[in-house]
Amino acid sequence: MKRITIAQAAQHLGEPVELAGWLYNLRRSGKICFPQVRDGSGIMQCVAVKNQLPEPVFEALKNLTQESSLLVRGKIRAEARAPGGFEMDVEDAEVVQRVDESAPYPISLKEHGPDFLLDHRHLWIRSRRQHAILRVRHEVIKAVRDYFDSNGFILADTPIFTPAACEGTTTLFEVNYFDDEKVYLTQSGQLYNEATAAAFGKVYTFGPTFRAEKSKTRRHLTEFWMVEPEMAYATLEDVKHVAEEMICFVVGRVLEHRQAELAVLERDISKLETVKAPFPRISYDDAVETLRKKGSGIEWGGDFGGADETLLSEDYDRPVMVDRYPSQIKAFYFEPDPQRPELALGVDVLAPQGYGEIIGGGQRIHDLKLLEQRIREHNLPPEAFNWYLDLRRFGSVPHAGFGMGIERCVTWITGIDHLRETIPFPRMLYRTRP
Repeated sequence: MKRITIAQAAQHLGEPVELAGWLYNLRRSGKICFPQVRDGSGIMQCVAVKNQLPEPVFEALKNLTQESSLLVRGKIRAEARAPGGFEMDVEDAEVVQRVDESAPYPISLKEHGPDFLLDHRHLWIRSRRQHAILRVRHEVIKAVRDYFDSNGFILADTPIFTPAACEGTTTLFEVNYFDDEKVYLTQSGQLYNEATAAAFGKVYTFGPTFRAEKSKTRRHLTEFWMVEPEMAYATLEDVKHVAEEMICFVVGRVLEHRQAELAVLERDISKLETVKAPFPRISYDDAVETLRKKGSGIEWGGDFGGADETLLSEDYDRPVMVDRYPSQIKAFYFEPDPQRPELALGVDVLAPQGYGEIIGGGQRIHDLKLLEQRIREHNLPPEAFNWYLDLRRFGSVPHAGFGMGIERCVTWITGIDHLRETIPFPRMLYRTRP
């Protein structure tokens, strides 16, 4: 008997097939029971009738416990009232492992507190809501890679261990390397991206990054995934264009392929359908003025907090770009604005509905002497950046790029409250298990 996935059910109507999965839920009604089986691709309601099955098979199904693993065999038929629109009439079944009733599956279909669920994250990811979120995450990652792969970018992986900070030393995880050498878990692949961009023109890296910020907000993880494109012969305006085009592409793909998951999450898709180019663009100066009119106590020169980002984005139905922040609050490598050197040629992209910054980037310093000066001003060890300065000694050109946090992007697109649900195993200030 051919084994199929639940997602393939429509292609096998009326055929005898086998499903391999786990018991998601079970209803009983006299001489009929309705085991709901999940297999990772979907949920299938099965119909087991006592007088059509060997008695041991029916009894095994009728008394099966939640999350027991099993094989079910039978014919698929359309049923509009069933989850997914199909049912299986069971002809045979085999229990692979039955969960012991004396130690039942700990996550029932009732409500549980967040700490309990995070302690059982290895099991929580089996639930329908978490399944939907992580499938959207998969679609976002695939769309991001498809966008760059089809637009002339080369994937160039960058190191996880780095000898120096990219954006300052206060948020680094220090690691003991060989012979007592100190290295750090990467904050960003950007500096290495600049090297590969000088080799290939347009590159991106995609991988885990680490920030040792002692933050407990709903927008922070200590380990998260980031996509970072970098482009040679590029400016701040190129960054804005690529960021805008990529976001529209990603949202479009999720709307095209993940309607079922968005429905499970009760996401108002009208809020995503408005995500079209062009995005509104405002300067940091104008943003500060707007915030002060809305009651924020921010002063010029200060960075925006989560509340400020929410206030700024509430006037828009799509992401908004804020550019030209004060250089003093940006990393050492930002190119200064030639008209106002106290400003950096950088941009943040803020998601609507209070989801905050999802992209940060800009134009990099390409002048050797200015970069050396900035490294000194930020009290960074010059010897750790000799290779980085070589990029300005040998064929330096204007170049630019950005980083987008996958978890923040997924949190916004799914419309959920906390980004800890957008990664299979979140790492936060006080959580490193499971």
